[in-house]
Amino acid sequence: MRIIKNADVRRNEILDAAEALFNLIGFDATTISAIILKAGIARGTVYYHFKSKEDVLDALIERHCQRLLSEAKEIAANSSLPVMERLIQTLMAMNGDKEGAPSVITQQMHRPQNALMHQKTHQTMLEAIPPILMGIIEDGIKEGLFHTPYPYESLEMIVAHVNTVFDDYAEKLTEKELLSRIRAFIFNLERIFGAAPGSFDSVAVLFHTDCGVDE
Repeated sequence: MRIIKNADVRRNEILDAAEALFNLIGFDATTISAIILKAGIARGTVYYHFKSKEDVLDALIERHCQRLLSEAKEIAANSSLPVMERLIQTLMAMNGDKEGAPSVITQQMHRPQNALMHQKTHQTMLEAIPPILMGIIEDGIKEGLFHTPYPYESLEMIVAHVNTVFDDYAEKLTEKELLSRIRAFIFNLERIFGAAPGSFDSVAVLFHTDCGVDE
C-alpha cells in the first residue's frame, strides 16, 4: 500500500537527506540523484518541491535561520532569567555554529557564487533579530541596567556590525586583530546601551574565545 505524506513532510524529508549528504561529502559532491536515493523518493517528487540542488540549499538556509530564530524567541521570552543571562543565551541560540566549526550551510553561504544567498540571509537576520532582543533590552532599561533613548536603533546597528565584521571577514583577521575587535565591540556595547563597565564581558563567549577584557 502506497503511503501518501503531507507535502511539508516530504519537503522536509528531502531537506533532511540533502543536509546529511552535504555534511558527509560536501555540497559539490552531492547530486540530486544521491539526494533522491538517500530520501528514498521518486525523482519527480524532488523536482515538484525544488528546481535544482541550489534551490535545495537555499531552502536549507531558510529552514536553518527559522530554527535559530524560533529557539531564540523562546529563550528571549523567558523573563524568569536575569536580563544579561537571557540576552547571552538568546544570542547564543542564534549562533548556527555553536561548536565553533562552521557548518556546511555556513561554508556555502560564504562562497563567492552564493553572495546573493548570503545577502538574503543577512537581511533576514537584520529584520528578525532586533524585535526578538527588544523585550530583553526594555527589561534591562526598567531594571536600570541599560540607559539609552534609542534601544531599537541601537540593536539594528549592533546586528549590522556583527554581520559585517564578525561574519563577513573575521576569517581574514589574525588572532590579535580579532581579539582587538572583540574588545572594541564589548567596549562600544557598554556605551551604546549606557551599561556599566564590564556588563557585557560575557559576550566574549559568543566568539568561542576569551578576549581578556581585563588585561
